[in-house]
Amino acid sequence: MSSIGLSELKIGNILNNGELCEVFKCSPQGGMRRALKTNSLVLISNHVDAIYDDRWAEDVLHYTGMGQIGDQKLEGNQNKTLYESEKNGVDIHLFEVFEDKQYTYTGLMALADKPYQEIQPDIEGNPRLVYVFPIKRAFDSSYKPAKEQFEKPFIKKQKQARKLSDKELLAKAKQNPHQEPSSREVSSKQYIRSPWVVEHALRQANGVCQLCDSPAPFKTVDDKPFLEVHHIVWLANGGADSIDNAVALCPNCHRKMHALNIPSDVQKLKLKVKGIT
Repeated sequence: MSSIGLSELKIGNILNNGELCEVFKCSPQGGMRRALKTNSLVLISNHVDAIYDDRWAEDVLHYTGMGQIGDQKLEGNQNKTLYESEKNGVDIHLFEVFEDKQYTYTGLMALADKPYQEIQPDIEGNPRLVYVFPIKRAFDSSYKPAKEQFEKPFIKKQKQARKLSDKELLAKAKQNPHQEPSSREVSSKQYIRSPWVVEHALRQANGVCQLCDSPAPFKTVDDKPFLEVHHIVWLANGGADSIDNAVALCPNCHRKMHALNIPSDVQKLKLKVKGIT
């Protein structure tokens, strides 16, 4: 888009990195960019290519703080700026990345609650403590990202998952720190599943429906057996997005589970995922 000023920036605008830096007078690098000239802290939530596990819970984004290696700290970096934003007068602006090099403006943000700590992997894959900041829009907005826009990162990560070895995939799936799926209002509400858990379930099934024990009815354009991943305890009912709650079913059995959810079928799938049958 053509060059705009900060006062002209609107929620939903998509900028490239150069335009973002021009608007806020900030550094071109980093996920938390302090901009002194505009008295702003620009937060980047990259859903495509980042080690941080940012996630939405309805209208609150649980944003992971600054620091790629080792335990994160609240002192000496922009984590402190965000932590003190209710009293330091710094404006917090959020951009989200759903596609490489495209920064979608989400708006002016504010802390929704106090930050908390949790375990997430660092850039070397080692578990460490991070700070997570619950933030929400400072002002009401009817803006919701398009469903297609929000699905792009998941599809990309699914492709990445297919390229991993079984060992790498299992490590990724187990590393998923949040068995409770994140959710967000888009064009319609959808659960954002772990691509690692999905691919793991498909590999465990090995082309055979885990309910009727029949081969997949057809193959995809990539010549892979077509099965659909099903959560034994539905995500909508509070089920976990984890490898012990995900199975792969043929389309008929998948519909059957959602239409009937017969207890004996549920029990069979629970045993199957444990490797008992």
